[in-house]
Amino acid sequence: TGAVMLLCRKQKVNTRSSTETELVGVDDAIGSVLWSLYFMQAQGLDVKCARIYQDNNSAILLEVNGRQSSTKRTKHIKTKFFFVKDKIDQGEIEIRKRDTEDMWSDTNTKPKQGSLYRKDRSMIMGCPMEWPNELALAPGESAAMIAEK
Repeated sequence: TGAVMLLCRKQKVNTRSSTETELVGVDDAIGSVLWSLYFMQAQGLDVKCARIYQDNNSAILLEVNGRQSSTKRTKHIKTKFFFVKDKIDQGEIEIRKRDTEDMWSDTNTKPKQGSLYRKDRSMIMGCPMEWPNELALAPGESAAMIAEK
């Protein structure tokens, strides 16, 4: 049980590293993530916490451990971006590692081709990876006709 939420918007601040960018991105999305969690709980669904997937190990460490994981390269990050740590400690949010190749939402922001694109498309649309390319079909043939075969 759960919901999938994708956000794609311009960040309001400039960042100095991909780690900081990921941390700011989670901070920007956390309000919507928590609202979704509270909404599902209010509907009677047994959802214990919201799960956020990350592919950046340094961002995961900062989100889970807060300032304790800061190094010389991340000590400039403002404290307000560590709100996620409080929610993790309260058990409302869980951060999980996911490999970059398995982050299917990246299709919205990164150019993907070939099998990576087909894999992500199948996750998003719920279609088989071998779903035919409309441009490669014979004249008069549609993808729906192929799916019925």
